[in-house]
Amino acid sequence: MIIRDDIGSWEDGRAKTVTFIVTKDCQLACKYCYLVGKNSRERMSFEVARQAIDYILDNPALFPEKSVVFEFIGGEPFIEIDLIDRICDYLKEQMFVKNHPWFNSYRFSLSTNGINYHEPKVQRYIEKNKSHLSVGITIDGTRAKHDMNRVYKSSGRGSYDDVVRNIPLWLSQFPGGGTKVTVSSPDLPYIKESVLHLFSLGIREVSINCVFEDVWQEGDDRILEEQLIALADAMISDRLYEDHNCSFFSDYIGKPLDPEKDNRNWCGAGKMLSIDAAGNFYPCTRFAGYSLRSKQPIIIGNIHDGIDTDRLRPFLTLDRTTQSPQKCIDCEVASGCAWCQGENYDAADTPTIFQRSTAICKMHKARVRANNYYWSRLARIAEKEGAQCNI
Repeated sequence: MIIRDDIGSWEDGRAKTVTFIVTKDCQLACKYCYLVGKNSRERMSFEVARQAIDYILDNPALFPEKSVVFEFIGGEPFIEIDLIDRICDYLKEQMFVKNHPWFNSYRFSLSTNGINYHEPKVQRYIEKNKSHLSVGITIDGTRAKHDMNRVYKSSGRGSYDDVVRNIPLWLSQFPGGGTKVTVSSPDLPYIKESVLHLFSLGIREVSINCVFEDVWQEGDDRILEEQLIALADAMISDRLYEDHNCSFFSDYIGKPLDPEKDNRNWCGAGKMLSIDAAGNFYPCTRFAGYSLRSKQPIIIGNIHDGIDTDRLRPFLTLDRTTQSPQKCIDCEVASGCAWCQGENYDAADTPTIFQRSTAICKMHKARVRANNYYWSRLARIAEKEGAQCNI
């Protein structure tokens, strides 16, 4: 058997993302969670996972990417750590046996609420797969912000203490690990102190975003802008920008877009593959039933019949202009304005994926204003320090 050694890193080029929805259960009932249909009944069996893996690995023409990310989600994925461990073992074995190019170029990825991160089964799994593993723990910031939304479903108690205790262990294993912070209307006043708190815990990469759903109240954009300007001042005054990053500040957002050069879809729906406990295939997890408030799931195939390319084709034609209203195309600060394809579908007034939700429009514009302030201050500092160096 010849094992290819010319594949390179799993990061080379665009990787395929294959998502296993191993459970729809979770210890928490986060108030902003888009998973409206979480339950303890729907759990993936190993047999369903095995059939999905066999189909994917035996059809390289449908999956030509040189690299792959196998993602495990819930609910809370670590509830099913035994199943995940078995799936990963089977994946490694079959990629080796089939001399599949992904054998040298794969990644396992999990995002967890962090509650049972310390448990022995989880730690054994991490140790076994660490060289091909990415794990992110979600912590929302200060105890006040975190416990406002991330509460136990059984008691309503906040989960901050149970998560923060595992942050040192996680960072010792994944020193560059970043966390995902979600912002909704009630917790806007906590943004600045929450990001600074996460930095103080040793987390240097904070990915933060506003929920895409239409939850925003009058004046929320003003609060967001004020919080981000205060955060910018703190990051600059303490020079945190030198070795910390908050995704709300980026040098590519807030510019007009050329419809011809920048006419791309924001997300990867249709280029990803999600599999649920019943063995159904989805173009993205957000099109599974437990992710949708008002629409029917969009199923593009299953483990028995494979992918129906006719159902997949509409997703492959998605771009900015096919789904955006004219105001978005003409917007002078369009760059960096994100959307979720599943939320577009769920919020549309007809069952279409070609209608962009603009619920976060004012929040994006507030972010752009604060972002411009941040980079303008940095530019002035760089200019001043450069002038001093020349004296």
